[in-house]
Amino acid sequence: MSGAHSNNHDYHLVDPSPWPLVGSISAFFTAVGGIMWMKSMTVGGLHAGPVLFGAGFIGILYTMLSWWSDVVNEAEYGGYHTRVVQISHRYGMIMFIASEVMFFVAWFWAFFDASLYSGELKQYLRVEFTGGHWPPKGIEVFDPWHLPLLNTLILLLSGTTVTWAHHALLENDRNGLKWGLILTCALGAFFTGVQVFEYQHAAFAFKSSIYGATFFMATGFHGFHVLIGTIFLIVCLGRALKGHFTVERHLGFEFAAWYWHFVDVVWLFLFIAIYLWGSHWGAAAAAAGH
Repeated sequence: MSGAHSNNHDYHLVDPSPWPLVGSISAFFTAVGGIMWMKSMTVGGLHAGPVLFGAGFIGILYTMLSWWSDVVNEAEYGGYHTRVVQISHRYGMIMFIASEVMFFVAWFWAFFDASLYSGELKQYLRVEFTGGHWPPKGIEVFDPWHLPLLNTLILLLSGTTVTWAHHALLENDRNGLKWGLILTCALGAFFTGVQVFEYQHAAFAFKSSIYGATFFMATGFHGFHVLIGTIFLIVCLGRALKGHFTVERHLGFEFAAWYWHFVDVVWLFLFIAIYLWGSHWGAAAAAAGH
């Protein structure tokens, strides 16, 4: 890093790093261990799956911590992240969020494909798997105006607090930045707690019906993103408390804010499509059609 400022160009030529190799090996052991664990496979009579999975998962976490620490040091102290490099980072983050959008498109597609049948084969499958109704007969869906509405308000409020933190940073208000991040992290944790409580009191299971499978895949995948986003913001809070981020250089925080707003928007679509349309409105539409 000592030679960062001696370059006569604006590009970052990354130093050799062990983390891609370590991360790949860890991911391999995690995948193999997970398969062995799920299949109850043994090696010499020993159930090695959980051990391999645990070791690989710890390796992944260690790789993430070490690699991202190197990136933070390169940006904060090494001066490697010039304006040209930052443009590339922004393009990379935009493409990452676009790929995440396509993941959610798949879950929405699965939900609507199961609920909006067309064609002779799908009409047969509709009767076979849903009883000709959506939600399927016997499924007691969540009231969207209780916990789902609460979680919607929580995420909308968290969107305002992270925006407050961003504007505070741009105005060099360090106290506003810290409190905005604290409130956003707390709201993210609150959202996760409410969703866990909701899942614990669900009247249907993942494997009980096509409704349960599509519901838990869509909302659970979003919940995982809320958890990741909360960790992202907690890291930003820790960096802010250490004096990181300036008015001119705060790309890490900016990406966390982008990601959090993406999570907010996806939840609004989930609330409307799955909780509202997929329960009350969907049932009313199905009844009208019959």
